[in-house]
Amino acid sequence: EVPLVESGGGSVQAGGSLRLTCTASGLDFDHYAVAWFRQAPGKEREGVSCSGRSGRSTYYADSVTGRFTISRDNAKTTIYLQMNNLKPEDAAMYYCAAASCSGGSTVADALFPGYWGQGTQVTVSS
Repeated sequence: EVPLVESGGGSVQAGGSLRLTCTASGLDFDHYAVAWFRQAPGKEREGVSCSGRSGRSTYYADSVTGRFTISRDNAKTTIYLQMNNLKPEDAAMYYCAAASCSGGSTVADALFPGYWGQGTQVTVSS
């Protein structure tokens, strides 16, 4: 059973906003960094943003810097991704996962790459 469940996706026009939510269960949530990944059709899964265990350290892909904000509430075992000024190229299935954050271009590496949730779909129309 995957302990992280994503929600909050939807369909918006370019320039719009969405807030994704990732809720954990059965996981020592504050023991893990958590990242958001996305995968568009025909493309590899990529790291979008990562939050350290306390939330003080955050990392972003260059493509979303300044538009997306990751945050977490350890008391609620929940992590969020606020996405503003969405672009058509942001359209993808978004996943959250326990991760190792990286300051490099990969942003994050999933700790359990064989275990992904159902994800939440983001569609952006131009």
